[in-house]
Amino acid sequence: MSGKVIGIGIVLVSLIFGAVVYYTQVYYYYEPVQATGRDDVLLTNMVTDAPEAILYDNFEAIDADSSPIRYRACFTTTLSLAMLTETYEPYEGAVPRNAPAWFTCFDAEAIAEDIGAGRAMVFAGQRNIEYGIDRVVAITEDGHGYVWEEVNECGDKAYDGTPLGEDCPVRD
Repeated sequence: MSGKVIGIGIVLVSLIFGAVVYYTQVYYYYEPVQATGRDDVLLTNMVTDAPEAILYDNFEAIDADSSPIRYRACFTTTLSLAMLTETYEPYEGAVPRNAPAWFTCFDAEAIAEDIGAGRAMVFAGQRNIEYGIDRVVAITEDGHGYVWEEVNECGDKAYDGTPLGEDCPVRD
């Protein structure tokens, strides 16, 4: 009889622990980001190589301190892809990261499909927003925009221990 009690206790503790871990990963650490109304959506200008604000509406964002790549945002813009591609720096190889299911405006699979089909373009938002992390912005033909963060080449090297090389900025 005591073996059954111990077995049930182990299963209950495991279920409770699993529920707590799930809750912390999906809900606890995320906080809504309040729009400032001016520099929430930045794209890097090809001429000046500096990030600059673009026009946007309907901004929603979440972030978490637990990881440098948990930022996600959604917005709309009236700017055309033709104008954006002539003015702002494209970002190659970006893949949207999944957002929590409750953040419904950000569907990483649908965004990736739009990028792959050419219905969306990805632009550099801010390079090295944190060492080795770039903020990128994808904008679709119909004016929907999505923001997330990517680990850049220097970040990959820094995190796996590879020598950084001369083209990586000095780490603080």
